[in-house]
Amino acid sequence: MTGTANQADSPLLCVEDLVVEFRGGGLFSVGAEKVHAVRSISFVVGQGEAYGLVGESGSGKTTTGRCVLGLQVPTGGRILLGSDDVVELRRRDSGALHRRIQAVFQNPVASLNPAMSVEEILAEPLRRLLGIRDRSAARRRSKDLLDEVRLPSDMLDRRPTELSGGQAQRVSIARALAPEPSLIVLDEAVSALDVATQAQVINLLADLRDETSVSYLFIAHDLAVVRHLCDRIGVMSTGEIVEEGTASAICHTPTDGYTQRLLAAVPVPDPTVKRVRHGLVSS
Repeated sequence: MTGTANQADSPLLCVEDLVVEFRGGGLFSVGAEKVHAVRSISFVVGQGEAYGLVGESGSGKTTTGRCVLGLQVPTGGRILLGSDDVVELRRRDSGALHRRIQAVFQNPVASLNPAMSVEEILAEPLRRLLGIRDRSAARRRSKDLLDEVRLPSDMLDRRPTELSGGQAQRVSIARALAPEPSLIVLDEAVSALDVATQAQVINLLADLRDETSVSYLFIAHDLAVVRHLCDRIGVMSTGEIVEEGTASAICHTPTDGYTQRLLAAVPVPDPTVKRVRHGLVSS
């Protein structure tokens, strides 16, 4: 981690009192109760900062990420990217929004078009968002992008089904880097990978942040993964941020009971430590 908490004093992203409600009972239900997916949460992400949003399934973290990306219109509150409202910016110029915010999703292979080569996948945002239409220029930039994510240039001719999960996720990261965004939203971006590959991708993301000053909104359920990359962490439960602080404070001195339970669920390689954590062995 290279960022610091005080980067939030000049935020790149500002989420203010965000509310997201859905109607329960199905599309054609009459008078159905509202489901509060997100309940008036606020947080900021500083320039060059990695902010972790952590919680179990159904906590509202992915819905929050979709709102930040402009894929979900919030019921209330607002999201500012710099001085621009994300909802208004998407309505006015979605291309401008996508140049500034990109995403990396959970399933790397499913997020890549199997009918396209890696070169075509990387060239698409270059063409659509940056206006690079010359094929040779796009190929040179695509090679540079593969180099940034530590993949050889001969992978340009492969298709997603010919890649391992880790390789496919690196291509997804390269695609996200293509328009040189200021923020990348990573939604469970390493949870589908094996442990060794997870560590490699987390280290890659840390290196890329040092090299490009890109900011991350890192959404995950695993505090053990988040604490290795993020400067600050917000812990979500039932649509609310129940605790927020530096990664060190959240992982070493949590104050909320829900955060403590999340930490207790993190696997520990030492069985004695595991038993102490569950109160089975006196410390």
